[in-house]
Order: sequence, then structure tokens, then C-alpha cells
Amino acid sequence: MHYLQAGEYTHLSGEINSLYHEMAVKMGVSDSVMNILYVICEEGDRCLQSEISRLTGISRQTINSAIRKLEKDKIVYLEQGQGRNTIVCLTEKGRKFAVEKIEPLFEIENKIWNEWTAEEQRQYLMLTQKYRDALKRHMRVILDGELSHKEQP
Repeated sequence: MHYLQAGEYTHLSGEINSLYHEMAVKMGVSDSVMNILYVICEEGDRCLQSEISRLTGISRQTINSAIRKLEKDKIVYLEQGQGRNTIVCLTEKGRKFAVEKIEPLFEIENKIWNEWTAEEQRQYLMLTQKYRDALKRHMRVILDGELSHKEQP
């Protein structure tokens, strides 16, 4: 059974994702490129590639492909980090692109955030984290169960 509230959440989440997608289309980039640039800007113009994957939930393959395109377009360059870590850095052209395309998103989000009271901000974060943690926990049960069934002869 699918509860109405869960359906409303799914619908709202889909609408929010659609709005970000519209912004990416308007910028002339893919959703993954927009998300990658967003994280790099949020982290201060440079970010570990593994952090981009962790913070966006985008697969490493997709991130690699998007970064190759961004390198070709001279938006980012790569630096070797410690060990096998790769650091993705904005070029000067990338910084200009970010000012034009990514910073307006930050401004919109900050404007919305500042319209909320401190209590609403705290509550939103707390409930979102609670939802995420419960989703991980319940999905892990299913995933672990599927893995153990596949391993049996």
C-alpha cells in the first residue's frame, strides 16, 4: 500500500528535481554537469572527485564522463591529490561560468532559506536527515536480503 503522504513527498521531490533540471537546460548543461559544478563551487572552486560522487550520488562513471567534457571545454582541470585522490579544480573560464550559472542557484536557495525561521530551518534539516537515515536502514535490509539469497546455492 502506498500512503498518500508518501505519494505527495514523491511528487514534491520530483517537482523540485524538475525545477533544477529546467535550470540545467537553461544553462545548456546536463544535470550531472550542473551538480558537479555546484559541488565544486560549494567547496571553494576545487573538490576531490570522490567527494563529488559522495555529495551528489552520481555514479563514478557518469562523473568521469562529465569531467572529461568539462576538461575539454576548459571549465575544469585535474590535480593529483594524495594517493589515488584526484582534485577537480575550476579554471578561470570555469569560475566565470560558475559566477554566471551556479551562483544564481546559491542566491535563490539562500533567499528561500532566509525566508524561513531558524526553527523551520532546523526542523527541515532534522526531518530530511531522519527520512534519509530511515530510507537507508530499510533499503539496506532489502539489499542485504537480496545479496544473501543470491549467494545461496
